[in-house]
Amino acid sequence: MTIQFPNAYDLRTGLRRLVSAAASALPRDKGVGAERWFRGYEEKKKLEAADAVVVSFGKSGRTWLRVLLWRYFSLKNGYASDSISGFDEFRQKRRGVPVLFFTHDNYLKDFEGEAGKAALYGRLPVVLLVRDPRDTAVSQFFQWKHRIVPRKKVINDYPLQDVDLHAFITGAQSGIPKIVSFMNDWAAEAESFQKLLVVRYEDLRADTKRELRRILDFLGQQATEADLDDAVSFASIDNMRRMERENASKVTAHRSMKPGDASDPSSYKVRRGKVGGWTDYVSEEQAEAIDHLVAETLSPVFGYR
Repeated sequence: MTIQFPNAYDLRTGLRRLVSAAASALPRDKGVGAERWFRGYEEKKKLEAADAVVVSFGKSGRTWLRVLLWRYFSLKNGYASDSISGFDEFRQKRRGVPVLFFTHDNYLKDFEGEAGKAALYGRLPVVLLVRDPRDTAVSQFFQWKHRIVPRKKVINDYPLQDVDLHAFITGAQSGIPKIVSFMNDWAAEAESFQKLLVVRYEDLRADTKRELRRILDFLGQQATEADLDDAVSFASIDNMRRMERENASKVTAHRSMKPGDASDPSSYKVRRGKVGGWTDYVSEEQAEAIDHLVAETLSPVFGYR
């Protein structure tokens, strides 16, 4: 009898949990290494099945972009609903829809080794979504504080003890230096890609319709004005917050679209979406030092210096 290995997109609901539980019983370094290797294997299989890749550091607007693209493809193919599912699941119902692999590029190297970005992803069209690392770091703080499960903190080397916002966003372990390193790595290899589209969160926020059209053009789509208007309306902050509130009590709703605590606005996946909002959380002196840090370390390629 032939045993068929589960589809890569099914692993997270079953086999990944078993691997995580087993890895937790090992000594920390071995357990973390084993679990990251398995997640890298999972990402490798997803990459092999994908038609295009969307890469971003965590909390750079990926969920918003995913909802924008989901709404466009679902409406275009007669499958529109408030339920957001994976693009692989969508293809099973509508064969013309591309499989988009959304990744934070943080596990594949644990399986493949330290290959370059172009070697890992370059055979496919790649959308690189970036955001000002200062805003990203603050959003990461609230994600870490209210939403990340303890085991995920361990395998991604985030602080396990409570720290304040300023220490978190300026720390090398979790904050701006880590985000800058990610962005610089991609900036260094950008010219090695045959098909790479850089999208800035700030531009997407300023003119969502224009940037969505640019992304869809890159993916080989011909979107109409009505298509774009509908997707932009559906993926508005107000509507996404509504979906989160309604999902709060639904056991079957995916945790990526549920608040950590329905009564705490800071625990929502869709929080504020404010460009430059990071300055609301630090003093003027701290902001000046943070600006200096970014100016001194971040590649100028993305225009945030």
